[in-house]
Amino acid sequence: MSQENKPIEGSQLSEQMQVRREKLLALQEAGKDPFRHVKYEVTAHSTDIAGDFDAMEGKTVSLAGRLMTRRIMGKASFADIQDKAGRVQIYVKRDDIGADEYADFKQFDIGDIVGVTGKVFRTQKGEISVSVTEVVLLAKSLQVPPEKYHGLKDTEARYRRRYVDLIVNPHIKDAFIKRTAIIKAVREFLDGRGYLEVDTPTLQPIAGGTSARPFVTHHNSFDMQMFLRIALELPLKRLIVGGLERVYEIGKCFRNEGISTRHNPEFQMLELYEAYTDYHGMMELTESLVRFAAKKVIGSDKITYGGIDLDLDKPFEKITMVEAVKRHSGVDFDEINSLEEARAVAKEKGVHFETRHGKGDILAAFFDAFAEEHLVQPTFLLDYPVEISPLAKRIPGKPDYTERFELFIVGREHANAFTELNDPIDQRSRFDHQEALRAAGDEEASEKDEDFLTAVEYGLPPTGGMGMGIDRLVMLLTDSASIRDVIFFPTMKPRE
Repeated sequence: MSQENKPIEGSQLSEQMQVRREKLLALQEAGKDPFRHVKYEVTAHSTDIAGDFDAMEGKTVSLAGRLMTRRIMGKASFADIQDKAGRVQIYVKRDDIGADEYADFKQFDIGDIVGVTGKVFRTQKGEISVSVTEVVLLAKSLQVPPEKYHGLKDTEARYRRRYVDLIVNPHIKDAFIKRTAIIKAVREFLDGRGYLEVDTPTLQPIAGGTSARPFVTHHNSFDMQMFLRIALELPLKRLIVGGLERVYEIGKCFRNEGISTRHNPEFQMLELYEAYTDYHGMMELTESLVRFAAKKVIGSDKITYGGIDLDLDKPFEKITMVEAVKRHSGVDFDEINSLEEARAVAKEKGVHFETRHGKGDILAAFFDAFAEEHLVQPTFLLDYPVEISPLAKRIPGKPDYTERFELFIVGREHANAFTELNDPIDQRSRFDHQEALRAAGDEEASEKDEDFLTAVEYGLPPTGGMGMGIDRLVMLLTDSASIRDVIFFPTMKPRE
């Protein structure tokens, strides 16, 4: 192994960085400043050459990318160039580019950005390559790449320096390319169903639409407190009142909560609303959307996540929250008739609750404790308690429960949907209950939104709505273990 290609230790790093700066200074003093270039015409990419070699063989192409490896062999050298699509080998011969240019090439460093022109050919060993007739240094890399570009292993360093992560870990780049394709597929699916894509304010006077702790800021001109939105819901439902009938938004939401493999304070949500349907219609749409995205981007509705085989083609299972809790804990909440009984069984089973919690809250806590992890294959969990569903319509004949579902896959929630509550009197009562919870210390309880209540009083048609975490969908379809693996720049605590 050459000195250049040995793993870099901390004490060596500053020395090698200094060598690179000295090379840059020498180039600049010789009138060869690599940063002088403002344009380089690229006529082909690595995949063009590899994917259609028969048509490309013998043709002259111009490529640009990062120098990833280099093997100096006297009067000729081989190197690998990485562009946005992948890698391609180049063959650089002194007699083909000139002695001075070849001497300059030998001074290039791994990580430098180069442009090359040459003919496509296949080596005696059968490797597709470009025989270079011209090579240009387009930008000097002053940082030393990690571990010969075999990979950036430190997880925190990967998230903090995503630009390096994308260079050295091809599977990470592939996941982000798929992310874009997944979002495009979501748009294609919804546009095909007659939905209108809209955008609503990120900065809002009231943090509403779900139960979550918001980020708070201040508007100086209005001298008022404002919030980064925690959900997209309420403005979108105002548009349904206005007669748009089918709307969706893919946008950033912000929740001032903990960080985990599933949670980032800034994340991307899809929310959609459709007039004249209900949560059964939303179930069909959600199942079809997930299946469409998988087929469109992955090419199959049979996927693997974390070593678990998932069948997205099979109809998704449906189970109520009460049934799921009974199946996995042995406790039947249909047989529990009072809050006192619910508290007693929670104490017996070791399920935590607080004094402000009702029977429905305790049922949800039982689900979290006993059932959630078992919903591995795609499953719609139905009929949530009214206490934790302030914007969902009650089930006729079962006023303690709402027409709400969440989609669970691999024990993780991926979507949340309701038959939307369109009774303004009931909605005001729900908001009043949420305000009481806030007064009792629940910072995640929803605020009363008077303007939204006014909108509903004008008449919200029967409506189904669904929200889906885009990041979690990308995690699922790219087999990524952490949400930070699918967000370009996840939220990180600054280094001290």
